[in-house]
Amino acid sequence: MTAVLNVTNLSAGYDKVPVIRDVNLCVENGESVAIIGANGAGKSTLVRTICGLIRASSGTITKDGADLTRVAAHHRIRHGIAVVLEGRHLFGELTVRNHLALALTQSRERATQRFTLNDVLQMFPFMSERMDAAVELLSGGEQQMVAIARALLLQPELLILDEPSTGLAPKVVKDIVAVIGALRSRGMSIVLVEQNAALAATTTERGYVMSLGRIVHEVALGEWAQFLADEKLARSYLAG
Repeated sequence: MTAVLNVTNLSAGYDKVPVIRDVNLCVENGESVAIIGANGAGKSTLVRTICGLIRASSGTITKDGADLTRVAAHHRIRHGIAVVLEGRHLFGELTVRNHLALALTQSRERATQRFTLNDVLQMFPFMSERMDAAVELLSGGEQQMVAIARALLLQPELLILDEPSTGLAPKVVKDIVAVIGALRSRGMSIVLVEQNAALAATTTERGYVMSLGRIVHEVALGEWAQFLADEKLARSYLAG
């Protein structure tokens, strides 16, 4: 497999206050990888740095070998990276149709069109009847699905999901897990950022554990069960 994402010695923060330090990770083409850790571990800062919303203070970010470290966030979309940030960042007054149309417009120049509007409507059946509803009128779970659908219509090769299960009912989380499974079967490269290690274990092949802004442990392919069974290890990194 060829690495779709390489993060090397990456450090970043806010107003010269370091948050993540010397982070190294990679995602192979078609691979699903988790980043897990407690609140405050630096996971969201890492995501925002990878997608260009925070400027790296040192280190490099490459996508398919291209150095994106100093590339603006909207250009990273053109390089095939799409992210669903924690909090979803939807426009409440716009309709579901508006959100999906905006994504389709942005992705018009992408050489490979991986997802059509019909594809996402099949993944999220409720949308067909709610296309003209303002997203502020949708439930939290429905909003999360709109955010994921919008990201997919940007035609990414790499999809980053930042805490997609936060605050959602178990039934909705199950639906999102099913969607992630469907994306994996289509060969999508995925980074899943989660506090819930058990959820990460069911949806990804391997993972990285963050604590205090650093990668402190790697869960290798086939080692999720071993990691979860080691209560002392999991508690030391994931306990609130």
